[in-house]
Amino acid sequence: MAGLDRRRLGLLAVRYGLFLALGAWLVAMSLASEHFFTWLNFLNVARQAAPILVIAVGMTFVMATAGIDLSVGSLVALISVLIVTFFGLGLPTGVVIPAVLMLGLVSGLANGYFVQLGLPPFVVTLAMLTTLRGIAFVVSDGYATPVKDDLVLWLGRGKIGPVHTPIVLAVIVAIAGWLVLSKTRFGLYALAVGGREEAARAMGINVRGVKLAVYGAIGLLGALAGIVLTGRLGNGSPNAGIMLELEVIAATVLGGTSLFGGVATIAGTVAGALFINFVRNGLNLLGVNPFWVQVATGLILLLAVLLNTVVNRRVTEWARVLKTEEPESEAEP
Repeated sequence: MAGLDRRRLGLLAVRYGLFLALGAWLVAMSLASEHFFTWLNFLNVARQAAPILVIAVGMTFVMATAGIDLSVGSLVALISVLIVTFFGLGLPTGVVIPAVLMLGLVSGLANGYFVQLGLPPFVVTLAMLTTLRGIAFVVSDGYATPVKDDLVLWLGRGKIGPVHTPIVLAVIVAIAGWLVLSKTRFGLYALAVGGREEAARAMGINVRGVKLAVYGAIGLLGALAGIVLTGRLGNGSPNAGIMLELEVIAATVLGGTSLFGGVATIAGTVAGALFINFVRNGLNLLGVNPFWVQVATGLILLLAVLLNTVVNRRVTEWARVLKTEEPESEAEP
């Protein structure tokens, strides 16, 4: 029984360690700063985390299929620039918003098309990262332009009751992502493709279709996040979304989604996004140099990869060995 309890504790620590770390950080920062544990600060953190969470939900599905998308930050920049460009051409809001969302979808589908041909996702999306950022600079000529559209500003700065609009959008996206991943065949298919692609193909799963769908989805969500960020910043800039892809990947991996596919969790992704932003917020409230905050974010990403690969694998192997040794230990006098 002792071995069984240790095995369960080890697996629970790996599975729910992030939630425990988030809780511990909240308690520690509440004691360190009187401004941390307030409703206003929590809303502020959630509002800042919202665009990251929106994209991270899509990244969860991409990683579930053993893929990755490095182009999301550049897509956000391009969407930001195109919004002000389209408005500058005199196009109405009812045309601009659907147009940029469609562009995000097409960008994601382009990534998915090359990935399903057999090209490495890392290389494909890295090439798209450079391409989209370059187009954003070409279109904007390197300048940021103010946006004055009421709907865009409301999506980035407005409120629905006492809660900011970006938070509401992020909650809706997270719930929808959880339902699709946990309650539908598509979620099962995505995990199957990432777990063992050849076996998924032998089962009759349309592997190419699943890959196209997950990359199209993250492109659409990236465009939505681009709209939200443009509204929050109040301008369209080719520099928007720089390093955003790393924050999204860190949140997803920190939440327990495997880098090698087959394992994914939306709840973990939500916790990962909040954890990163609460760490950044807490350090800022303590007056830590902003450059050191970037260092902390990088270390969190490194820690996330370490936990996701080495620690997770070793604890699982240890638990499996412990399980096989249980009958022998119980048989001893």
